[in-house]
Amino acid sequence: MTDEAQHTDPSVGAARELVILLYASDRTVRENVRFTLGRKVAADLAPIQVQEVATQPAVLAAMDRGGIDLVILDGEAVPGGMGLCRQLKDEIFPCPPVLVLTARRDDAWLATWSRADGVVPHPVDPLRLPAVVATLLRTPDRTSTSTDVVPVGPA
Repeated sequence: MTDEAQHTDPSVGAARELVILLYASDRTVRENVRFTLGRKVAADLAPIQVQEVATQPAVLAAMDRGGIDLVILDGEAVPGGMGLCRQLKDEIFPCPPVLVLTARRDDAWLATWSRADGVVPHPVDPLRLPAVVATLLRTPDRTSTSTDVVPVGPA
């Protein structure tokens, strides 16, 4: 049975949690994202575990340890999440999907430059964020090399 099936097939039993690495230098951003995601982002996916980090070195250490299914980077963090996204895509293979939170909808082009797999603007929309996260977690091998960004869509 494939690893993907273990995440989504209820007949497998207790599948491991999907691990989301969340980077934001602002504690309130991390709390808001964690609260918005809850324990499950979709009925067909395993529960999630959010690992919060506040520094760029902590992101790199977590990525070195492995086991990350999705990375969420705050584009407004200091240092910024968009440059970090590009670094992860350049240096880690295979790199899990990366979602970037932008300050404005118009900043989506910067997320494309960073090679983000998804983009969601601040303030975090409680319907849109879990939907985009679920879409990225459903990526067949969850290691995107595409420069396509999950569209933000109409407000």
